[in-house]
Amino acid sequence: MNIYELEGALISSTIVLTNLPEYQGPEKIVIRRYSDFIWLHDRLFEKYKGIFIPPLPEKNAVEKFRFSAEFIEMRRQALDIFVNRIALHPQLQQSEDLKTFLQVDEETMERARSQETGIFKKKPADFMQIFKDVQSKVSDAVLGKEKPVEESNPEYEKLKNYIFELEEDLAEAQKHAFRLVKRHKELGQSLSDFGKAIKLLGACEGNSLGKAFSELGSKSEMLSIKLQKEAHNLLMKFAEPLKDYVRAVQSIKATMAERATAFKHQYELAETIKLKEINLDKLMLIRSDKVGEAEIEYRELKVEGEEATKKYEMIVQLMNEEIVRFQEQKTWDVGVAFHELAKGQAQLANEIADAWRSLLPKLEACSSAQT
Repeated sequence: MNIYELEGALISSTIVLTNLPEYQGPEKIVIRRYSDFIWLHDRLFEKYKGIFIPPLPEKNAVEKFRFSAEFIEMRRQALDIFVNRIALHPQLQQSEDLKTFLQVDEETMERARSQETGIFKKKPADFMQIFKDVQSKVSDAVLGKEKPVEESNPEYEKLKNYIFELEEDLAEAQKHAFRLVKRHKELGQSLSDFGKAIKLLGACEGNSLGKAFSELGSKSEMLSIKLQKEAHNLLMKFAEPLKDYVRAVQSIKATMAERATAFKHQYELAETIKLKEINLDKLMLIRSDKVGEAEIEYRELKVEGEEATKKYEMIVQLMNEEIVRFQEQKTWDVGVAFHELAKGQAQLANEIADAWRSLLPKLEACSSAQT
């Protein structure tokens, strides 16, 4: 499955489906707005509690950057990862919402979104704000600061601490990765400016010195292009993958918040059921005419409590499975990102060294001629 961003639109994507036998035909092309991606993400988040829903790239960007070719490619890559992770997930790939997203035409997709009610009726901007609001409260919810009841589980506490530390470490690494990209771009621009200036200087000189300066300028401009290219590779293959995992950890924290809410709900229901049972026993002892009504209320509440407990236990089970899957995928993805970093830097260093080394004989000859 591949996703290709429509240049100049940014709100639309062309999705090409291949090698998915459960869908209609060997290949299908549909066009999706960014709001459709948010619709899919939100539907999955609401329906698949306990599963880490792949994150979406942020909608907002600096205006002067958001329409650049580089930003378009970054957005395309992030959306590509989003859909592919869902399509490869054993549970999420069975979603009817995914099938709708991948198969229906634009008009049907628009109608599906417009017919939603409740939380699904929100506009794209509202969805992103909801997600941001959830993220801003996740830490307190997970750590139990906003609720009187919290899960007491040493293994889960260890997991929570790991997730929070992982988010901080990934964010720090991502920040420095973008700084590295920026420095490559700046050095590339400086070499380009230097190359132009030294070529002009060479034009003022004659004989071998002018020729050497001209070649020095050409080499500088050539290295500038290589640095700019490597900066782009660093951005797409190293910095952006790290940023994607920062978003992924935030998705995990959102699921943890859902788990905290489910635990609190089933715990409070269990406590309420105990009180109702005590009250029912009292009514039966005094042969109250309210026994029948109390029994019905007690049975209904007990069913609700059992359902809440099952929901919580299902979230726990799914999260345990998801953590294993996340760790395996993270090990692979981050390993690839660092491999790409080392490979690119090694190749760049060799090319820079070879370029400067090739100039040494001519520059040495100029120096010898002056002595």
